[in-house]
Amino acid sequence: MMFKDKVAEAYKQIQDSICKGLEVADGKAVFEEELWQREGGGGGRTRVLQHGDVIEKGGVNFSAVYGKLPEAVKKSFKVENDEFFATGVSIVLHPENPFVPIIHMNIRYFEMDEQTRWFGGGIDLTPHYVIPTDARFFHYHLKQACDEFKAEFYPRFKALADDYFFIKHRNETRGVGGIFYDRLKPENTDLSYEQLLDFSLAVGNTFLPVYTELIDRNRDKEYTDLHKEWQYLRRSRYAEFNLVYDSGTKFGLETNGRIESILMSLPPTTKWNYNAQAKPNTEEEATTNLLKKGVDWV
Repeated sequence: MMFKDKVAEAYKQIQDSICKGLEVADGKAVFEEELWQREGGGGGRTRVLQHGDVIEKGGVNFSAVYGKLPEAVKKSFKVENDEFFATGVSIVLHPENPFVPIIHMNIRYFEMDEQTRWFGGGIDLTPHYVIPTDARFFHYHLKQACDEFKAEFYPRFKALADDYFFIKHRNETRGVGGIFYDRLKPENTDLSYEQLLDFSLAVGNTFLPVYTELIDRNRDKEYTDLHKEWQYLRRSRYAEFNLVYDSGTKFGLETNGRIESILMSLPPTTKWNYNAQAKPNTEEEATTNLLKKGVDWV
């Protein structure tokens, strides 16, 4: 089996295990699957869960696509060859309860030839209300996953996440961050491609136990109409980031990806109230004060 096929098969298994675990955690909704083919080569499995007891809308998507890169992508990647292969798993979950956080994960592999290939990905948490104990729990487990491979990974990738998941026009982070990495290869990690695959899968396997714990901690908390209004506002910031800055969204659109799968990350309901501000000495202000880079969670 070629290496790229091995990666794709491992990512499929990650998708399967996460979908099964999330159905158990939600307790009501089940994933609907749509198989699709990409014009130009490849395809994927889009799985969406809606109207659950915990998850209002979520997707766990797998894709493995190939073909020719558009000129705009070739220039951004600074490559000459235009034949590519890309595979990955992408997850975004929008919960019903404002105290259960939004979560995103992406693990991916990109290849043009033996010399031009790399891993990328990350996982980050976007609470509507930042609960410091939850943020510390989340970052602790990400650090553990990173430390199994290189001690420098967590601080390096945590800083990259702070920079990447930043809404510049709002001057705030999207949430409490996580880890983000791109173009990992032996030359810049001292790890083999096999070891980098193991790291990618370790990140993927961190998702389910960490998020189900956060669900269990918060799913039964009572909330008010004010909490829901704040949730809608925070969701709108999430949408702003994905539509303006997210590189995965841009890559999907520029490579003629499947629009429903690409925009799966958008929340089901949002609000853009004019000049919305958190009132002083409230839960909302406490959250706003933590939406900044460089918070040391572990």
